Amino acid sequence: MRIFGLGPTELLIILAILLLLFGPKQIPKLSRMFGKAVKDVREGLEGKDEDEALPDAEASAAAQANAAAEATESKKPEDAAV
Repeated sequence: MRIFGLGPTELLIILAILLLLFGPKQIPKLSRMFGKAVKDVREGLEGKDEDEALPDAEASAAAQANAAAEATESKKPEDAAV
């Protein structure tokens, strides 16, 4: 069984070093953080962004609000006096 070109002996040595460096209480926390990071990267690669997942109704309402704000900004009192 070879994982990343490493045999079982090398994997056990790496695991023992990690256990000595971080201790038995930190290994599960590190594993969870690593797993969550991998999950986030996979979701990012698949395009599952929360910002992009807006329904059409919300997206069109946001576009209308932006257009109204821009129209209000362009009507300044200085422009009307000319």
